[in-house]
Order: sequence, then C-alpha cells, then structure tokens
Amino acid sequence: MSSTAPGDYVIRSIRADEWPALKELRLRALRDPVAHLAYLETYDVAAARPDSYWQDRAAGAAEGASGARQIVAEVPGGMWLGTLTVLVEEAGTTDLAGFCVDRRQGHVVGVYVRPEWRGSGLTKALFDAGLEWAWASGLERVRLIVHPDNERAQGAYRKAGFAPSGRTVLLVGGPGDHELEFVLER
Repeated sequence: MSSTAPGDYVIRSIRADEWPALKELRLRALRDPVAHLAYLETYDVAAARPDSYWQDRAAGAAEGASGARQIVAEVPGGMWLGTLTVLVEEAGTTDLAGFCVDRRQGHVVGVYVRPEWRGSGLTKALFDAGLEWAWASGLERVRLIVHPDNERAQGAYRKAGFAPSGRTVLLVGGPGDHELEFVLER
C-alpha cells in the first residue's frame, strides 16, 4: 500500500492547465499489463501525440466543460492516483460504436488507478464523483464498455453499481473483438 493512507487524497475535476499530469497518467495507464484489454489506443500512439492534443483533451474535460468531465484523485504534493472521464452522449446522436443514443447519457472512459491503490476504495470514490457530476448534469443513465476478459475491471464496475445490460459492442479489431456494455440507471 502507498505510504499515504486511503482517504488522504482529494477527488476533484481536472483543470485545463493540468494537461502534463493528464498525459503522464494516461501514458502510465497504457503501460498497465491489461492495457490491451482496457484501452482502445496503444502507448506508442499516445506517446507520439503532440502537446496540443493533450492540451485540447484536458480543456475539453476540465472544470467548466459541459460535454465531458475528467475526475482525478490527488494526494498532497500533486501526484494523481487515479482517474476516470464521463463523456456526455446526447439523445439522437450516434455513439462511438455506431449505436443510436436514445436518451441523454454519460459514457465512462479512461478508468485507471495506480496498482498500489487498487482495492483501497479509490476506484469507487472516483465513480461516486463521476456519477455525482453526471446526475447533476441531468444525465439519465451512465454506461461503459468493458472487455469480457477484463475481470478485474468488471469487478470494480459492479462494486460501483454498474450491471451488464446484455448489449455487446463490436470493436474494429477483427472477428470476435467485442466488449460488454455495463449500465447504471439514475
């Protein structure tokens, strides 16, 4: 366990000027042993992106942004322990998988917690903050997709209140590549 006890962190929305910390944590996440199951990009692709990409990404999900919110857990001294982002999907649009969005909802992406903090309750605390923002933003439900082989993530999502919807989302990687949708109704 970390030398900082669970609870000795702050859960908050990111600020647009924190793009270097966002980039560092994302690259760390993409080096995780199950990153190939959890994320739809590779470390090499992300590491090659220009600073302007990270600046735009931070600004689009920072405090005050309406279309997304990135939540982080931070210890004194500024190190980020974990993160998740809630994207707003508007009714009548098409989501990333090509499905029609039938109601205003959130889509959780980019969930990551440093290994030494897993099992501490931090993931649930991040989800609680993300869901609080989603409900305050008028979203009717929140969903996420998870690879069938990513059992650790599925367990964390269930603990946060999500349940399988029964919908399978096909991915663009080849035959048999799919993920499972988990949802939480308001």
